Amino acid sequence: MSISALIIDDEQLAREELKYLLDSVGGVEVVGQGANGIEAVDLIEEHHPDLVFLDVQMPGLDGFAVIERLMQRNRVREAALKESEPLPQIVFATAYDQYAVRAFDVNAVDYLLKPFDRGRVSEAVERVRARMAGGASGPTTESAAAPLAPFNSQLDQLLRLLNQSKAAERAAQPAKLIVQAQSRLLLVDQSEICFAAIDEGVIRIVTRNFEGHSKCRTLEELQELLDSKNFWRAHRGFVVNINHIREVVPWFKSSYQLRMNDKQQTEIPVSRAQTKRLRELFNL
Repeated sequence: MSISALIIDDEQLAREELKYLLDSVGGVEVVGQGANGIEAVDLIEEHHPDLVFLDVQMPGLDGFAVIERLMQRNRVREAALKESEPLPQIVFATAYDQYAVRAFDVNAVDYLLKPFDRGRVSEAVERVRARMAGGASGPTTESAAAPLAPFNSQLDQLLRLLNQSKAAERAAQPAKLIVQAQSRLLLVDQSEICFAAIDEGVIRIVTRNFEGHSKCRTLEELQELLDSKNFWRAHRGFVVNINHIREVVPWFKSSYQLRMNDKQQTEIPVSRAQTKRLRELFNL
């Protein structure tokens, strides 16, 4: 039985390496490849693969956010059409052993550590094949929907465990962050940060006195290090310290911009999705 698969990873070399190993293992047809979480969601909906090799850390939506997005869409579909869309088997890929936590022991999910090992890739494929043979995946019909319930439930359990883990990490967040300014690595109090912005994959950190860059690859990764009580994702490209907002500026079509209290008095857009949160924060 051939397994249809997607490879989602923001590193082309990693995609090529995994494709080569899957070809050598055999029995897996790679029907598409993507470089970020947005492409992952689109490709999954287009191809309905049996299996997705999903990178944990990617720009935009990370691997966990991809699963959350798929689960949310499935709930909406189930509420509207009274039927559920089968989710593919998920194998996470990561270069960081810290992500191989007990949450991955949930019985419908596997993980691979980079650099990939042929034996480990083969083992992951066989685990997926065994689960599919046992009824953990199948076509979207009412008769086939019941065996999918445990798999969806296990993904829900995984997301709960991950959220609990992230909450524990936030409780132990460092008071200082490392910010690279030219050739120097500076320890900066979180309270001094006005905002962070991402541009072409580089995260810029702005304080009242200087600018630098973070080693984090995504704003999601940076947010995990920041105090969630003070830092807010006002826009997909910006995380702001609400204590450094100088002015809320009404904008066209009931939208807003934030004028920060850095030297440039930078104006930051508030996305429409975050307008409600803005009004809650400042009783607008």
